[in-house]
Amino acid sequence: MSFKEFKKSLNGEGVEGELIKTVLYSLIVSLGFLFILYYFKFKTMEDFIPKYGFYLFFAALSYAVIIPALRQVRAYKYLSCMSGMMIGMTIGMIAGFLPGFFVGATNGMFWGSVMGMIVGIPFGVWTGKCCGVMGIMEGMMAGFMGSLMGAMTAVMMINDNVKIASVIVFVIGSAIMFSLNYMIYTETRETERQIKEDHVITIVLSFALTAITTWLMVYGPRSVLFG
Repeated sequence: MSFKEFKKSLNGEGVEGELIKTVLYSLIVSLGFLFILYYFKFKTMEDFIPKYGFYLFFAALSYAVIIPALRQVRAYKYLSCMSGMMIGMTIGMIAGFLPGFFVGATNGMFWGSVMGMIVGIPFGVWTGKCCGVMGIMEGMMAGFMGSLMGAMTAVMMINDNVKIASVIVFVIGSAIMFSLNYMIYTETRETERQIKEDHVITIVLSFALTAITTWLMVYGPRSVLFG
């Protein structure tokens, strides 16, 4: 019954009703930015689409499924210890793994890990703090481990269907994030919303993360494996 209610709430006016809007805002900003860059700068770059475009596209999709959970957690501000630890761990892991994987596939394990940590650890800490220091620790650990695992997986599969693996890890990561959205709903449906905000943070985060990822993939340093 609660899942049916959750699906209905996605079309409502509450916190969960804003999740789809957040996904759309993030996609519009990220994909619009990538399109402008491609049209004015990267269109003449040889093999840009197969070499970088594929991974940039999935990185943008990944940010669009991660950012809504941040908004959902911020709306309630405080959650129970167990819920907060799960939130920090899940967001830290997925926000570290996916960017780490996609950057690792173009720049190598070191820079993939660095990018994963840049995203995963702050996001894990930011959301995990809703339950105090234990959630912060969970977010930090998960972001750290997820980034290393994502980059390592990409490098290990670089000559073994890494693009197919990219689709698989994105689909699984998206399913995990959707499950987290549902879990937060079940934990907070009797809780009063604490913070109401516009989509400025969503737009800024989407733009900044896409810009950093693009710069790192195209112009950033890379390991000797990637020449």
